[in-house]
Amino acid sequence: MIALLSPAKTLDYERPLPPLTATTPRFQTEAASLAKSAANLTQARLASLMHISPKLAKLNADRFAGFANAPERPALFAFAGDVYTGFEARTLDEAAITFAQDHVRMLSGLYGLLRPLDAMRPYRLEMGTRWAPRRKSLYEYWGDRIAATVREEVAEEGAGVVLNLASQEYFAAVDGKLTGLRVIDVDFREAGPDGPRFVSFHAKRARGMMARWLCEHRIGEIDAMRGFDSDGYRFDAAESTPDRWRFTRA
Repeated sequence: MIALLSPAKTLDYERPLPPLTATTPRFQTEAASLAKSAANLTQARLASLMHISPKLAKLNADRFAGFANAPERPALFAFAGDVYTGFEARTLDEAAITFAQDHVRMLSGLYGLLRPLDAMRPYRLEMGTRWAPRRKSLYEYWGDRIAATVREEVAEEGAGVVLNLASQEYFAAVDGKLTGLRVIDVDFREAGPDGPRFVSFHAKRARGMMARWLCEHRIGEIDAMRGFDSDGYRFDAAESTPDRWRFTRA
């Protein structure tokens, strides 16, 4: 199976890296082209498109302007948001990282699809952005290319299953296009006085924890993922369907 994750807005290009051999992103040419086009956007336009402050708009305008010469690091160690706090990649052993390289993919507005060790440069370009060169949106820009790559890689892996741990915004880039594959959506809930509730912060961390659990335990069969129990989560059979699984914790 292959697990899909969203990227993160927060990046880490400061902490030392473990000894790793970076790989080349599948859509590196497209990423460079998108960054070059984005470099022509004004700071005000970036602020409007991304709904960010002038300070963040300047940061990202500078990133796009200097993209070709920016530092690179493996994507799994560059992203530092809630999902990746849950993943805790720096505490995984080499065998688990190798497993992740084969079984975890990050959806990306700029890079399309990233493997954990793919070398990426600092950027911010969310998949839901209503801009792309000669297109109305990034969804239109990427079309079927990301989904076709996922289908190809799942076929090579052999299990025929996609574990969707991405947000709705990012999964929309492949939703309805993964023909012939079994897609399992995962819903994380927190127990509350009025019943299980969705809490975005906790759900993001749980997605990362589940991806880590997959790699730590070298899971090959999707049904074994029901055993995920990190941080108190448990599979809720009564609230799950064959293709939408719920995990709840007290």
